[in-house]
Amino acid sequence: MASSSQIACASSHSSAPCWTYDVFLSFRGVDTRKGITVDIHDRLNRRGIKTFMDDQDLEVGDAISPTLLAAIKESRFAIVVLSQNYASSAWCLEELREICLLMEDNRILPLFYHVDPTDVRYQKRSFEEAFSKHETSWRHESEKVKQWKAALNKVAGFSGWNTNDYKTHKELVDVIVEFLCSKVVPDAIESTGDFDAFEATRQAMDEVMKAFKDDEITAIGVYGMGGVGKTTMVKHVGAHGRKSGIFDYVIMGVVSQRLDYRKIQGTLADLLGVKLEEETEIGRAVRLRNEIMRRTKILIILDDIWERMDLSDIGIPSYKELRKCKSKVLLTTRIRNVCHAMKCQEKINLNILSKEDSWTLFVRNAGRSFESTNFDEVGRKVARECCGLPIALIAVARALGDKDLVEWKRAAQRLEKSQAANPDDYGEASNCIKLSYDYLKDEDYKSYFLLCCLFPEDDEVKIEHLFRYAIGKGLFRDADTLEEARERADSVATHLKHSCLLLDSDTDGCVRMHDVVRDTAIQIAQSEDGFLVKAGCRLVDWPRQLHEDYSAISLMENDIQKLPEKLVCPKLQILSLKNNIWIEKIPETFFQGPNELTVLDLTSTSIALLPESFSLLTNLQALYLDGCQVLTINKISILGRLKKLEILSMRNCYLKELSREIGNLTNLRMLDITGGDMNTISSKVISKLHKLEELYMQCGFHDWGSKVRGEGEETNASFDEVTSLSNLRVLEVCISDAECIPKDVKFNPNWVKFDICIGRDRYKASYAFSHNSISLMLDTTSSFPDWFLNVVMNKTQRIVWEGCQRLIKIFVDYEHGRLQELKHLSVYGDDCYELMNALTWVPKKPVFENLEKLHLSDVDCHELCVGDLPVGSLFNLQILKVHSCLNWGNVLLPSVLLPNLEELNCSFINIEYVFGCEALSEPKQSKLRKMELSNLYTVRSICDGPAPPAMLQTLQSLSIKECSLQGSLFTSDVAQCLSQLNYLNLEHCSSLERIVEASNKKIIIPKLKELSLTGLDMLYYESATFDIECPSLEELSIWNCPKFSISPSDFHSSKQVQLNRLFESITRRRRR
Repeated sequence: MASSSQIACASSHSSAPCWTYDVFLSFRGVDTRKGITVDIHDRLNRRGIKTFMDDQDLEVGDAISPTLLAAIKESRFAIVVLSQNYASSAWCLEELREICLLMEDNRILPLFYHVDPTDVRYQKRSFEEAFSKHETSWRHESEKVKQWKAALNKVAGFSGWNTNDYKTHKELVDVIVEFLCSKVVPDAIESTGDFDAFEATRQAMDEVMKAFKDDEITAIGVYGMGGVGKTTMVKHVGAHGRKSGIFDYVIMGVVSQRLDYRKIQGTLADLLGVKLEEETEIGRAVRLRNEIMRRTKILIILDDIWERMDLSDIGIPSYKELRKCKSKVLLTTRIRNVCHAMKCQEKINLNILSKEDSWTLFVRNAGRSFESTNFDEVGRKVARECCGLPIALIAVARALGDKDLVEWKRAAQRLEKSQAANPDDYGEASNCIKLSYDYLKDEDYKSYFLLCCLFPEDDEVKIEHLFRYAIGKGLFRDADTLEEARERADSVATHLKHSCLLLDSDTDGCVRMHDVVRDTAIQIAQSEDGFLVKAGCRLVDWPRQLHEDYSAISLMENDIQKLPEKLVCPKLQILSLKNNIWIEKIPETFFQGPNELTVLDLTSTSIALLPESFSLLTNLQALYLDGCQVLTINKISILGRLKKLEILSMRNCYLKELSREIGNLTNLRMLDITGGDMNTISSKVISKLHKLEELYMQCGFHDWGSKVRGEGEETNASFDEVTSLSNLRVLEVCISDAECIPKDVKFNPNWVKFDICIGRDRYKASYAFSHNSISLMLDTTSSFPDWFLNVVMNKTQRIVWEGCQRLIKIFVDYEHGRLQELKHLSVYGDDCYELMNALTWVPKKPVFENLEKLHLSDVDCHELCVGDLPVGSLFNLQILKVHSCLNWGNVLLPSVLLPNLEELNCSFINIEYVFGCEALSEPKQSKLRKMELSNLYTVRSICDGPAPPAMLQTLQSLSIKECSLQGSLFTSDVAQCLSQLNYLNLEHCSSLERIVEASNKKIIIPKLKELSLTGLDMLYYESATFDIECPSLEELSIWNCPKFSISPSDFHSSKQVQLNRLFESITRRRRR
């Protein structure tokens, strides 16, 4: 465990630097990427700790790019996962050296992952073997190897974590996460990018900012009508308060009408990096109060308060106590009297928009012209009926949009009548939202919208969850396949967001509902469809006096412990008990009453068995048992009686075996058993599911056709059963090796989307599988049967190839119609001697025309292609990354090959030039935007010979690190054409003397905003002879450039230039 004294400096509460990341993860990918590292990353992010995982945007083997260096510099802590193969990677060692150079010792936390700390410190065993190779490798300078050893020795002496000290992987991760959460305060508030500050908003914000700066004011209340934009405004002003230094921390909790002290306490504590383990609300309140009082300059935002509440019940100190630690409370409410009841010293009204601002916002969202007198008149009338409420203005404008004049007039009349009938504040917004709802295209759109209100207030609703509910309810029945239905559902979600009835979420694949919209949706659902929505209401008991006419009941996220003996709702179609973790038992007679259940969600309940009355759910079409971890195989066999079931989801259930009775579900269209430890699937179970369209089973099962342990001659399902499913379109699966794949099939499967892993264990228990991408991970294709090559290879968009000897057959595959859709190709492994050979196999036509990204790492290729490819080959290649290819020739790109290349990244290659003269013969075709070169110890110049002036005319970002470039980086002619360059980073190029060669011309780089120069011993410039002008320069960083004596004013920038020399003293001190 890392000591508290070690990190005291980094976690000081007296000052809270604005780090870009809280934690930087350094690790050896092949050892830990799919295990403990991704677990730590995901767990920290879920707790609000911003964590940079150095393969988020980089692939295995990439160089230490400026982006990565910036992430290291801008991270509060670094966790270095030291595994057995860590030292075998020069890339990892170089990253560790940079971490030691750029971070204080008390911010570096080692995790010894199945290695002895003494082996790390003194380079024994696997570390000794790795360094024996590094020391004999020509490409690693002896000084650099010494620095790597010193870094390991240093980090191994720090306090951290050792896997040997913990019984389980989970226990270790828990300790790491809780430790960091106790030291890091995550940013709770981020300003919304689409924030519109109209006059009413600006006025309120100015008043709030004034109150922030007044030491006598501790409690600020913002009040205004529902839908006027209070939440958005306080988020924005809170973020502004933190960025301006008024507050060190900004945390926010949503109160809402259904006051849940425990949830508010948990939210605020999480955002302070505190885990409340106390059982009682009083105990939690005391702990939270103490944590708040330990800190200073906290802004606590309480959103959507409806009545007076005692803040001490939550754990918020008194106003007097908050004043002592320079903290404040900012609350929002629809009711001004609440501000008075809460004793706010400043009460600020967020007014509705003015007539002019309302019209501006309305026109902006209507997407049509109002030049016609008739349309202008009726449009303004409709806008007036929206009463200056942004949410109403946007919803109505988008709903009417391109409707004809008659529809506009009808809408104006309807709003006028409904506003007269409902004059209260809430009714004005609700009527407008109801109008937008009524204008939805068809019943599927309306039903889908109403399904959203089943989820708790302010919930991040997964679109995939909505889709699966929709299918269970019977929506999109005109779609022939689930995939077609999913595309329709996505289109509906997009339309609802465009209509302002749903909101985008910060979480990928999720949507949100504004509370006013959700309240309106619940009203509609209750009156028209018979919904009962009590999601997130903290119910302990089952609701009393349920109406028999209910068609949907949502009790998600409550604390219900006991279910009634019988459910009497004959019209009930949807029942959701999701996240009621205290429900351990379903009474035997619970489902004996009449019902029409089609959707049942028991996700994350603690039920141990399914009652016999379960078999009476003869209309059930969708069943969710995700996260029901105490269910066992002999408790779910009853599922086999649900003959109409179409969707069965058992993600992250700890079932060791898939029940044989599942084979009786002959109408099943989707089966999801992702995650968990399943290792047994009896033969002839999957093959019976002949209507199955989607199969998700990246779980512990991968040994297809193997013998079942302890079952005599019993065998697991063979992969033939999967290939026999004629309706299967989406497949996620793991296969131990190619031998599991049958040699012949009766018909070629029609898998339109798949994620197949062959030759290694990999599964992810999340909804990360993108339905818009296709990936195939494999080691070799030599033993694959022809049908598999035809079905998979000709649809594959992404291949990661490991340990292959040569890929000459890649041309054969292409000419046989395979790999036509390939967009991403990654190849790594030192057994690859040739990537493409156009001499051995001469292509008859252009190859890989759709390939967009090519990444080569640790391969022994001499060049990209032996011989010349036909014109048009690799035409769309946009990104090329080449790393640690030791036998590459003198020039990286010797010929005209990649006309549309936009990004080039190469490192640890023994080239002398990046571009050959022939490659530069057609500069008009250049589209290069970004270039990163690093650790090229033999490179002499970017170009082999005179470079055409226009060769870098589109370049926007250039980073060169530890390269042996000599003399000048650019000729004056080339420098004159750097019209788009906005970022230039040069590091540790010891022989570089000038950025631009000396000439009589004045060099102007018009768009350069950031210039960073580090460790350039020979770079020489003086003010009197400096001939470079950068009129857009905003940031100049100079670290350890002893001969560079230029000041920011010498660049003649029209902007205020920020000069950074921050790390110069640190670098010098550490090098001593």
